[in-house]
Amino acid sequence: MKPRIDAHQHFWRYDPKRDTWITDFMSALRRDFLPEDLIAELDRNQMDASIAVQADQSEDETAFLLALAKRYPFIAAVVGWVDLRARNLPDRLQYYSQFEKLCGFRHIVQSEPDDRYLLQDEVVRGIGYLYQFGFTYDLLIYPKQMPAALELMELLPEQRFVIDHIAKPLIRAKEIASWTNHIRAMASNPLAYCKVSGLITEADWHSWRPEQLKPYLDVVLEAFGTDRLLFGSDWPVCLLAGTYQRVKDLVVDYMSDLPTSEQEKVLGGNAERFYGLKVMTHGSPA
Repeated sequence: MKPRIDAHQHFWRYDPKRDTWITDFMSALRRDFLPEDLIAELDRNQMDASIAVQADQSEDETAFLLALAKRYPFIAAVVGWVDLRARNLPDRLQYYSQFEKLCGFRHIVQSEPDDRYLLQDEVVRGIGYLYQFGFTYDLLIYPKQMPAALELMELLPEQRFVIDHIAKPLIRAKEIASWTNHIRAMASNPLAYCKVSGLITEADWHSWRPEQLKPYLDVVLEAFGTDRLLFGSDWPVCLLAGTYQRVKDLVVDYMSDLPTSEQEKVLGGNAERFYGLKVMTHGSPA
């Protein structure tokens, strides 16, 4: 049986000056979320490991996550942050190459005012360096930014990409057509993967139902197949709309008619392969 890996979660020590993205409507997130908190969730939900993804745009964030990953074996990998536009980026990537658990990088593109941010010359050049050092790139985008992401993939055909939160379709507004066309186009790139994560926070936080999310799940399953989908909880952000167990059950119940071997890919095998992981099960800190 393949290890079960949560391919997308976050840690932070809450800082009101830094974490301004946590609004009054998200007050439940205004506290520390650390490995000790996640271990219990992994236990209850029979998950073996997780991938810690950056939530702050700083190299301090990358160092923070790497320090946690060094101490806690269940953190199988880190997706950090680095300034992709920096002139010394190759030197920084060379430095980061020494950290076995640092598998890739992410930028919070969804917050950029320029919908074509990913196509800025410095950004394209920066992401282009990632392939040379074996790093992946997480795409955190809204549907309006999907055309630029598609063009970026065409410009960098050797880069491995994973789309976070199925590109955040406008579930509350019940918009699906344009997003569907773009997600299918992105899936035509064999090096593009997709995280089945973050759906419930794009739906109505208080009244979402699995049947409302099924059309979006149908699209990504048809587009990427079970070989390129990764389960992610988006914990603790998911707590705004549901428990860890509800997030996992949503995906597990949806896949219940698939062969066990296909379910195991989505629940861990694909994350292990995409990020090149050496998975250790969770337990006491090292």
